[in-house]
Amino acid sequence: MRTLRRIRGRLGMPRGPVGSRLRAGIGGLFTIAAVVSLAALGGVGQSVSPAQAQYGSNDSFDGATAISSLPFNDVVDTTGASTESGEPQVCIFMSQTLWYRYTPQTREVLRADTSGTGAQTNINIYQAFGPGIGNLSFTGCAQNGSPVQFTAQAGVSYYIQAGILNGETGDLHVNLERVPGPANDDFGNAASIGSLPYDASVDTTAATLEAGEPSPSCDGTLAGSAWYAYTPAASGSVSASINAFFTTEMAAYTGSSVSGLTQVGCRAFGGVMTIHVDAGTTYHFQVGGLFGSRGSLSFHLDATPPPQANFFQSVSDPSSYENIQFIDQSSDPGQLGIQSQAWSFGDGGTATGCCPQHRYTVDGDYAVELTVTTTDGRIGSIRRVIHVRTHDVGIAKIAAPQNGSVGQTRQIQASVFDLRYPETVQVQLLKSVPGGFEVVGTLMQSISPRGKNQTTPYTFNYTFTADDGNTGKVTFKAVALIVGARDALPADNEAIAPPTKVSH
Repeated sequence: MRTLRRIRGRLGMPRGPVGSRLRAGIGGLFTIAAVVSLAALGGVGQSVSPAQAQYGSNDSFDGATAISSLPFNDVVDTTGASTESGEPQVCIFMSQTLWYRYTPQTREVLRADTSGTGAQTNINIYQAFGPGIGNLSFTGCAQNGSPVQFTAQAGVSYYIQAGILNGETGDLHVNLERVPGPANDDFGNAASIGSLPYDASVDTTAATLEAGEPSPSCDGTLAGSAWYAYTPAASGSVSASINAFFTTEMAAYTGSSVSGLTQVGCRAFGGVMTIHVDAGTTYHFQVGGLFGSRGSLSFHLDATPPPQANFFQSVSDPSSYENIQFIDQSSDPGQLGIQSQAWSFGDGGTATGCCPQHRYTVDGDYAVELTVTTTDGRIGSIRRVIHVRTHDVGIAKIAAPQNGSVGQTRQIQASVFDLRYPETVQVQLLKSVPGGFEVVGTLMQSISPRGKNQTTPYTFNYTFTADDGNTGKVTFKAVALIVGARDALPADNEAIAPPTKVSH
C-alpha cells in the first residue's frame, strides 16, 4: 500500500471523489497484476528511491513520523505530497507538507531546520495540547534552512511541519538536534578564573540544574545554571555582576562538591555581589536566570575597589561664630555599605559617626579628613581644606537732621565699622513711606578694619519732597551689605535715625 501511495503521488492523482475513483481503479489493477501495472505506468516503481518511499506515511498529521532518537536527519521526496483539511499554515503557505513528531523524556532545548534542501523551504514547530490537528499551539518557524530553536518539556509531544515553497518538489531535508548546554553547565566543569578582572559570556538557553545543586537563598529558583571557579592568591574582597536582558541571580559558595557547598554570597535582580575571599580558598560562582528566564548573559568578576569617601558641610563659608554640620556622603562600589566613619577636623578635634558638628574658634584654613570603613574592612578617605573667615561689619549710627522743609537738601550720614578684613561695603539709604521703606540712595566703597570706634562715613544728600511735607515727618534707615562675602553677625547691619520733621 505504501508503494501504491507513491504511485498515486507520482501520477499527481487528484483528491476528492474523482481521485477516489481513480485510486480505486488503480488499486484493482495493482491487485490483479502488480508487476504489469508498474511497467504499464512507465516504470514508476523502478525510480522510487528508499528516501522517496518514506514520505507517504507522514504526508498527514496522523501519520507523522515518530522521532525516537536525536540527532535526527531525514531526506524525503515531496513529489505528490499534499496538505489536509484543517492543516495550519502559519508563517508561509505550503502546498505540500510533511509531518514529524517528537516527545522528549526530559526537558530539552531543540533546534530544527531544513538545511541541505536545494529549494526554498519553511518549517513550523507546534506543541500538542491534545489529540488531533486542532489542538496544536504554534511555537516557531524558519525559512530556507535557517534554524528554529525551542524548548521542549518532558512528556509533551512536539510536531514539525515542513515543506518546499512555490509549488516546487524534490528532496526535503529535515533535521532535529539537541542544543547542548554550556561547557560550564555543571559544578564539576566550572570555568576556571585566572586573573582579575574577568569577563565571560555564556548562553544559558540549554543550561540545566544537576542533581544536588543548591538553590541560591536570595530569591527564587534558577532556570538553569553556569559555574565559575576562582582561587585568589591574596585575601581581600571581590565583586561579581551579571549583564543580561532578563532577570538573573548569582550566588557564591565554598566547598569541593556540588552537594556540600556553603553559600557565602547571593544577589538577584541585578546589582553587585561582593564577598570577602581568603588566599588559597576556591570560590564557586553560580549564575543563571530567574522565573524560567534563559539566554545569553555576561559574567564579570573583579577586585572590589575601596569605598569612595565624600562629605558635605552645612556651611560653605563658615565663621568662628557658628557650628558646622559635617555629613558623610560616601559610597561603596561593592554595595556592602559603610560601617564606620572617623573625622579629623584639622584643629586637633576629632569625631566618629555619620554627622558630627564642629566649631572653629579661630579663623584659618583647616584640613578636614574623613576615613570610612566598609562592612568587609575596605577603607577609603578624603581630605578637604575648610576656609574659616569671619566677616563682620556694621552701622554704628545714622545721623539725620531734626528738621527740614520741602525742597531743602540736607545730609544724612551712616557710620560703618569693620572688625575683621578689608571689605567692599554697600550702604543703602531708605526713607519711610506708608507701609514701609523705600530706597532713596546707594553708596559703595572699600573700607579697612578699624574697630567699632573708628568708622567710615557714608554721606547722602537728600532733598525733602512734597510727600514728606504732607506727612509731616520722614524716618531714615541705613542698611550695610558686604559685597562678595557673608556677614557673620548681620543683626547690626541696620540703623534707624530719629524722625525728621518736615514742613512746607
